Amino acid sequence: MSEAPYVVEQHTILSVVVGSRAFGLSTAASDTDRRGVYVAPTADFWRMTKPPTHVEGPLPEQFSWEVERFCELALAGNPNILEVLHSPLVEKRSAIGAELQGLTSAFLSRRVHSTFARYAGSQFAKAENCRQREGEPRWKHIMHMLRLMISGAVLLESGTMHIDAGPYRERLLAVRSGALSWEEVCTWRDELSARLDRALATSPLPEHPDTARVENWLVSVRRRSLTNGTSLI
Repeated sequence: MSEAPYVVEQHTILSVVVGSRAFGLSTAASDTDRRGVYVAPTADFWRMTKPPTHVEGPLPEQFSWEVERFCELALAGNPNILEVLHSPLVEKRSAIGAELQGLTSAFLSRRVHSTFARYAGSQFAKAENCRQREGEPRWKHIMHMLRLMISGAVLLESGTMHIDAGPYRERLLAVRSGALSWEEVCTWRDELSARLDRALATSPLPEHPDTARVENWLVSVRRRSLTNGTSLI
């Protein structure tokens, strides 16, 4: 039976680097944040103890999801999950991992408006509390919040996700260093919130993700895992 962390070591289909290094915002001190997807053997689900839905490790700053849980979160428009599919820093990708990335468009829908906005709102509230408690927010977290809002707006506007900071890099790094005032940050955040709302109204993204397409693929993966075993990976 597969158990953590061995399920990650033996059954990973996709492993990427996310965070500042993937966003074009890294510094010499930046961590290497790894995220991945594994396929637990189908036969393991017949046991009383089911395979883990996610695993931390075994490497530092590594987190992986079992493919079914990953698909559930991606269909819900989870920003962190969608970034895994779009990271340019791929460390491992099997044929099945390539199939998963090929499903990217099936996961995308206008749901991302609420998920991205909700995540940004949560991070902003935490930053405000930190500022009131300690005198200033954690600027790195604010930088990532703003970058995510930019990514969400571009996704809604174009139908395509871009995680690289691109032309916003220097201004985002200025946020990280504390070079922008809290008032400037709040103004930028309000502008991005309005941009997200405007983009929703005319977005080329469908109202709902293509759940059937994703589910059919997942069933095929389970069947192939049962037939082919570890050769699937």
